[in-house]
Amino acid sequence: MPYDVVMDVPAPSSGVIARASAVLTALSRHEPDGSTTSVLAREASLPRATTHRLLADMAEAGLIDRDVRNGRWHLGSQIYLLGTVAATRYDIVELARDSLVSVARETGESAYLSTRQGDETVCVATEEGSFPLRSHVLQVGTRFPLGVASAGLAILAHLPKEEQDRVIAAITPEPTWRDPHDGAGIRRRIARTRRTGYAENPGLIVEGSWGLGAAVFDSAGNPLWALSITGVQTRFGRERLPRLGRLLMDEAHNLTKRLG
Repeated sequence: MPYDVVMDVPAPSSGVIARASAVLTALSRHEPDGSTTSVLAREASLPRATTHRLLADMAEAGLIDRDVRNGRWHLGSQIYLLGTVAATRYDIVELARDSLVSVARETGESAYLSTRQGDETVCVATEEGSFPLRSHVLQVGTRFPLGVASAGLAILAHLPKEEQDRVIAAITPEPTWRDPHDGAGIRRRIARTRRTGYAENPGLIVEGSWGLGAAVFDSAGNPLWALSITGVQTRFGRERLPRLGRLLMDEAHNLTKRLG
């Protein structure tokens, strides 16, 4: 495997599905607190009336619920049931558990498994390390655009250049992110990732926090997941980085083989 403005008009069924998916994805970012119709409409780039109609239809199907006390929307029981069925085919958390434990034990840092979902990565599993200080950048459910945190950068670095360009052009930096998150900055980090084999996030999301990531591939060679570690900056000195990167790549390669 490689290491080297939306009109509020009736839409065809495919358009409805895409819109509903955008609303569900936006809602997932707000769990467990839930979200309002207005916020979901803004994040899904849809008119409020369209979003409310989609939410009502999905609530009727059990895909989402509404808290009658505060009016906030939540993912529903049907989403959970569908997810448990799909997990038998797509869930790699159990396969990755040994890798997460090994990485956390060998490095002392917290280890994470993230999966690609469209142009984002979602953290799906964690294993705490023994070192008492942690960066708290990641937890299960945390999302970042591809190319931002170390896991997403590791995946992006192994995508075709045309796809890289499309993803980079769509990134809107958050005010709290540290520069550079422009196209040139991300491309420099992609080039470095291709050279070393692992991605590095030198405090670009949270000052004083450091992260490393390595891509995990499916049987067709597609980078669909990433193993990563995060910790405080003082734990990622230049003399230690290569060893941490190599260990992470070795474990990502082992997981790739198990998936194959």
